[in-house]
Amino acid sequence: MTDLKFSIVIPYKQRLDNIRAVFTSLAEQTLDPSGFEVVVGSMEYDPRFVALCAEFTDRLRIVSVLTADEWNTSQARNLGIRNATGQVVVVLDADVALAPTALRNLWERYYQHGQNVCVQGQVLGYDAVLDDDITEVESQPFDAYRAGLADLDAVDRAQCDPRWSAEYAAAFARFPWAFVRTGLMALPTATIRRHGLLLDEGFRGWGAEDQEWGLRISRTGTPILLGQGVHGVHLPHRRDFTAQDRSATRTNRYYLAKWPRTELELALAFGGWLEAERLYDDVGRQLAEAGNGRRLGVVRGTVGGARVLAVGALLDATPRSGPQAGPEEVFRVADPEVEALFGAAGTAHCEVLPLAGFALPYDADSIDTCHLLAPVSRLSEPYRKAVRQEAERVSRELVPAAEVPSR
Repeated sequence: MTDLKFSIVIPYKQRLDNIRAVFTSLAEQTLDPSGFEVVVGSMEYDPRFVALCAEFTDRLRIVSVLTADEWNTSQARNLGIRNATGQVVVVLDADVALAPTALRNLWERYYQHGQNVCVQGQVLGYDAVLDDDITEVESQPFDAYRAGLADLDAVDRAQCDPRWSAEYAAAFARFPWAFVRTGLMALPTATIRRHGLLLDEGFRGWGAEDQEWGLRISRTGTPILLGQGVHGVHLPHRRDFTAQDRSATRTNRYYLAKWPRTELELALAFGGWLEAERLYDDVGRQLAEAGNGRRLGVVRGTVGGARVLAVGALLDATPRSGPQAGPEEVFRVADPEVEALFGAAGTAHCEVLPLAGFALPYDADSIDTCHLLAPVSRLSEPYRKAVRQEAERVSRELVPAAEVPSR
């Protein structure tokens, strides 16, 4: 076994002032610096960054993997993870400076006995920067952050990060992967290697790549924990909130197409994971009743060259065999009405997803005709409304379901 406790993996591009502060915070850890390495996945060839690394060679062991590829956060993290040699990978953003006791607490409380857990750290000030664009940032010396970092152990956990609050407890218990954040988190390197747990580089831009990684981590049976005493502070940087929001919309559709799960639909359609948790049981009951025990889904294909979508199709499920990086079941259409809708070829070559239709992984107006089927009309009014609104978003023509008595 390696003597290195941690590999601190940092994705990097054009954040020179930020990463200087991050390196300084790592150099000032109360954990002996011989116990960890810093592995930077840098997506640029910048002599200034190399010079910065040289400034810390007497205090930190820094390994940099450099490429000039287009920026991709998942790829940058994977560059570092593939080259990690410590017992535990700590994924840290290039704009998160750690409190001096963070690594020592992380080791002594969660990993020194070989525990297999995924630990989420707290980042003070991260959510606070999401409300407004930041176009200009004045660099500050590290002394401006040092006193605040030293005091983080005394900060109320819920104030530091809302995931630690009582309000989030039920949602975290039901969907822990949805609260994974790669700004500061840790996972045993052996677990990553054993299960091939690299981040999905198909996520392009800002978005849900960390949640999706968390889902795959959770599926290995690895507990996801909210760490205590594992703190950092978010450093200011330029941010275009409008562009970030557009990117999140794209990546969430990619996420939903890969993992067509009811709870993700609910989170996207009804305002987040707190609402998803509140609605989950009621929606599950209504969907089961509407499908008479069968799973409801959406079916997308072509009829005479036209792009057609059916929402509310009855599906049967067959378990997948062997380890899978995707959903545990394969779904097929068990609905004569839907088979007839797609003509002589039926649904053999259609895309079939087990989604109720609250959220769909399709672009606006990408469907020529969308058919809402009878099971949709059996849902209560708020759910029918959500399905109809999403169907209207993705389609040019909507064929509504036959009316049934309202719930």
